Amino acid sequence: MFSKSKKEKNTYGIIGLGRFGQALALELAQADADLIVLDRDEEKIRDFREYTESAYVVKGLDKKTLIETGMQNCDIAIICIGEHLDTSILTTLNLVSLGIPQVIAKATSVEHGEILEKLGADVVYPERDIAIRLAHRLEASRVLDYIQLSEKLNISKLMAPERIVGKSVMEANLRGKFGVNIIAIENGKNINESVMPDYIFNAGDILFVSGSRECLNRLSEWE
Repeated sequence: MFSKSKKEKNTYGIIGLGRFGQALALELAQADADLIVLDRDEEKIRDFREYTESAYVVKGLDKKTLIETGMQNCDIAIICIGEHLDTSILTTLNLVSLGIPQVIAKATSVEHGEILEKLGADVVYPERDIAIRLAHRLEASRVLDYIQLSEKLNISKLMAPERIVGKSVMEANLRGKFGVNIIAIENGKNINESVMPDYIFNAGDILFVSGSRECLNRLSEWE
């Protein structure tokens, strides 16, 4: 089977236009993505037809209904109905069985997420992730943003500590001291995505670093 051209757009299927689903669908629509959107609320679907013609009112999410709406043609399907566990689980099972390359499901608890993972879905915890990001921003004034990718891998966006300004990446040795990796450095409108060992840190540098939660916490608390 031939792989997709980099220029060819993915088609996304969004099931459920609650707060999470609606925000996700709007972001993808504004990025000019191809969308198929399903919800049982006629008003929400009618409003969303401004962004895609493939917006359908559905009363059930059985396999027959999913096929009739064209969900099997999606590259990525996202199930945004975590509050209704039975519907979430059954819909995940149906989408995975349709052979969609990537199925992403919203979970409201660890137990719910474990079931979805066993069915073959990638799991997201929107409320938990927002809480984690906020907690890290409150914990350290230097942290501007925080994303948890897994239990062991996280990304933090933070102001460069004053003590490394004027030093090179090699001299600062953040990897050796804290076990973190510099992904990119932003300063004003400039973003350096290929940070070399001889790069000299400047005042106002914003660092994008990856590492474990413990390592990133130690770096953010470094005075």
